Amino acid sequence: MKQNQPPQYCAYLRKSRADRDAELRGEGDTLARHKRLLAELSAKMKLPIRKFYAEVVSGDTIADRPVMQELLRDVEAGLWAGVFVVEVERLARGNTRDQGIVSDHFKYSGTKIITPIKTYDPENEFDEEYFEFGLFMARREYKTINRRLQRGRIASVKEGKYISSTAPYGYKRVRVQDGKGYTLEFEEKEAEAVRMVFDWYCNGVILEDGSHVRLGADGIARRLDSLGIRPRISSHWSRATIRDMLQNPTYCGDVRFGYRACVKDIRDSRVTQSRRTNENCQFNPGIHPAIISRELFQRAQEIKTENRKYTVPSPTALQNPLSGLIYCKKCGSMMTRLAPNSRNRYATLKCPNKYCGNVSSPIFLIEEQIISFLEEWLEDYQVVPQPSDYSSPVDREIERLEASINSTDAELAKLHGQLDRTFSLLEQGIYTPEIFQKRQHSLNHEIEGLTQLSEKYKIELEKYEELKYSDEQFVPRIIRLLEVYPSSGPAAKNELLKEVIDRIEYLKEQPNRRGGLNNASFELTIHPKLSH
Repeated sequence: MKQNQPPQYCAYLRKSRADRDAELRGEGDTLARHKRLLAELSAKMKLPIRKFYAEVVSGDTIADRPVMQELLRDVEAGLWAGVFVVEVERLARGNTRDQGIVSDHFKYSGTKIITPIKTYDPENEFDEEYFEFGLFMARREYKTINRRLQRGRIASVKEGKYISSTAPYGYKRVRVQDGKGYTLEFEEKEAEAVRMVFDWYCNGVILEDGSHVRLGADGIARRLDSLGIRPRISSHWSRATIRDMLQNPTYCGDVRFGYRACVKDIRDSRVTQSRRTNENCQFNPGIHPAIISRELFQRAQEIKTENRKYTVPSPTALQNPLSGLIYCKKCGSMMTRLAPNSRNRYATLKCPNKYCGNVSSPIFLIEEQIISFLEEWLEDYQVVPQPSDYSSPVDREIERLEASINSTDAELAKLHGQLDRTFSLLEQGIYTPEIFQKRQHSLNHEIEGLTQLSEKYKIELEKYEELKYSDEQFVPRIIRLLEVYPSSGPAAKNELLKEVIDRIEYLKEQPNRRGGLNNASFELTIHPKLSH
């Protein structure tokens, strides 16, 4: 908060899954109801709300909730003295890292959290513990609800219902008659295009010269574009869209579950998730009508397998030192390597999206710019040394967690001592069996809650210690990279770069003129692997 400025307050609104289900039952707009509730509370407390942050998209993590990100940025900037929310669980039900991010923003900015039940002051140690424990319990509740939802989805698939939120091209999603859930009906114009796709792929087309040829995914995409048939979202068909269509068993009357499984990995203390094809996913006969026959769908899969057999395998050694690091700033696609050819004697980096206008550049030129960036960063870091008493956000978080663990363990020791005394009081006849059982149950409940909280702190502490180690190794890694990079091969270069760089975004609007090969007329946005 700026000095001499009266305290300002805002409110954060977000729907839960239960709220969305209630709206489907006709119970009214949740956000509007919560907005009225918080407005009445602010009026009663005489703390006017200056801004409402309303989250309209669904997301389990902070990364999936743009309005939450905006709120945290404003909280960090000290714009608000307090945030009104219906319940603290609305702020974060994600993993412990997300909960820690939310907790830190409110704690270090001194921003209060105001709910109809309680006001949480981050500068109050007990409020801070209560708030963090509330987030922890909300996460457990979220996992329980998620397991229940997954069981319901699996049961629906076994009944032949369609559980995805979006119908595939060729269908529209409709409610099941006399029952719960959804199934599919034909979208006739689109369904006819689907029939043509499978026919062209399996049986082929007759060309103007009378010859007969089967079309691949690229040929089918170009033919659909030429006939003026458009996909639902994009203005043009892509090879990937056609391939997905040819492999989708929905078109022959089946439903599947878990085909694109979400897989989480941890690399360099960072959690990443990706959607990977699961060939062992669950298949069941659907209750929707089939667009093509099962025999035609099976023939398409056989052709795909045959094509894969005769594909010449690519060299196993990595050729692109920038693989998995650089993304197109225009369309977001991962940039790919184009090998040297008769036209270009050097390898280039290009955007694989044929409808994107990002201009390619020589890989060696991009490498030079990356190395130059790292050299300048290292020089600036060494010129401006950190003060001896400097404490990074990671250091402060480690100190906070260590203090919380010590405090929680001390409280646990006190509770265990109280539990031991209850047995002595029972043996002395001071406690009746009823009083003993009631007191024992209460103490065990407190011990269980604090034990879970202590374990949560210890898990978080391990993660922040890993981050600290990673930060401490960052400068030595850059020094090593600059020393050995010129004499390393593509695979070794790739590993060196991935140790210090998280992501690079590439943009080039105009091609170089003749003779301007070494002109680095592109823009690189480099994101180093630093936690602060």
